Amino acid sequence: MDLNYVRKLVKLLSESAVDEIEIEEEGKKIRVAKNPHPAPVYQGQFASPSALSPPAGVPAPQASLPDSAPPPVPAAKLHEIRSPIVGTFYRSPAPDAAPFVQVGSVIRPGAVLCIVEAMKLMNEIEADVDGKIVKVMVENGQPVEYDQTLFLIEKSQHQV
Repeated sequence: MDLNYVRKLVKLLSESAVDEIEIEEEGKKIRVAKNPHPAPVYQGQFASPSALSPPAGVPAPQASLPDSAPPPVPAAKLHEIRSPIVGTFYRSPAPDAAPFVQVGSVIRPGAVLCIVEAMKLMNEIEADVDGKIVKVMVENGQPVEYDQTLFLIEKSQHQV
């Protein structure tokens, strides 16, 4: 199977009422799903004040933010770089190499941000905007789904 074949499967799935397709060919197996069972997301979820308080007798943890922490950027100003394929996320070109980008890195369109490996093919994921990396959403070596957010980027002022 080649990458174009996988892309055609993804397109076919997105245009149909089918939620999932699995194909095995010559010992290779691929599964494409529209709505995979997502991992629970804890960041940004809201809870009632009583759910946030510790049980009786347990001291409340003290939240400490570094004094030099930049003010949070409104989510509306952040640009998402999403995975175009299902695969494994790698931050650097080799295990012993430095990551392509770090939080705070200033990037330009075409800059390589990471690699997503799919079926032994290394696919470089490039920036499509000018800006600064605000958050890396995936850990190195972790599997990623199609259209999963990989990076949050604060766009440069001239691109807003």
